Amino acid sequence: MAGGVNGGAAGPWRGWREATEAALYGPGGFYLRSEGPAGHFRTSVHASPLFAAAVARLLERVADELGTDEVAFVDMGAGRGELLTGVLAAVPSGLRVRAYAVERADRPAGLDPRVEWTARPPSGVRGLLFANEWLDNVPADVAEADDTGTPRYVEVREDGAERLGAPVTGADAAWLERWWPLREPGERAEIGRARDEAWARAVGTLAGGLAVAVDYAHTAESRPPFGTLTGFRDGREVLPVPDGSCDITAHVALDACAEAAATRPAPGPELIPQREALRRLGVSGERPPLTLASSDPAAYVRALAAAGEAAELTARGGLGDFTWLLQRVPAEGYCPA
Repeated sequence: MAGGVNGGAAGPWRGWREATEAALYGPGGFYLRSEGPAGHFRTSVHASPLFAAAVARLLERVADELGTDEVAFVDMGAGRGELLTGVLAAVPSGLRVRAYAVERADRPAGLDPRVEWTARPPSGVRGLLFANEWLDNVPADVAEADDTGTPRYVEVREDGAERLGAPVTGADAAWLERWWPLREPGERAEIGRARDEAWARAVGTLAGGLAVAVDYAHTAESRPPFGTLTGFRDGREVLPVPDGSCDITAHVALDACAEAAATRPAPGPELIPQREALRRLGVSGERPPLTLASSDPAAYVRALAAAGEAAELTARGGLGDFTWLLQRVPAEGYCPA
């Protein structure tokens, strides 16, 4: 843990949740800049149009299950609308989509006029709510066990220096004990309670359909002993410094989020790797047969390129390691497959 002294040009000591909120979403914050997330890191959306096409197929399935030809698509943390643009281009003409971009940055110029740009998800809609790499940027406090094993809040300054603060108490302490207990001195955790609450609120806006969160994640059986807090800038991992110069992110305890948003009598939530989720939606990294190269060379080249993009989206050690949380919301006439 970095050391430092209080005060000076580095600013006050704050918990990581407060510091991250200011760095990402405050005046001049990292996520409010014109270049958007795509200017700093590559997500599945930016890797290949196959991702948006797969989400469009999922949207079709949700519409079929709801028995409607008009369905909502809610994109949480929409960035600059890249996923929405791809989904709207990929859905069949017979499916009417009410598209919502939920984003704190300003609406980008030239975005499809069918997209409603909003700071909060719409309430009472039926369809698909999709949160791709959103929860990892919901600010979370960080805790560290002191020399006696007592979890304490980690405080940070704008220059990234850290110190241990007050003991963790109340609802945060209960969350740690339930989901990420710290036992040994030096162990760290990101307190996911704010993310649980954010996901539960988002799922609660659906009147029926499916909510999906996609993120790098961990579960109770495999929590990292020293946390996952990190930063990204210009496509590279950097130290997390809450001065607005970099993204600040941490993996998500998606099992805790799932429990927080559980509804009855809906089927239980499902946690699956992205490679499995995309294969269910028809994305495969298998190479096309060589016979196609002689019978239709142009088609072979196109299929080979698509296979390469699919392989990147599903690769172990890369984008395929994302976890998908699928959480169904029951509605009248809704029959989950």
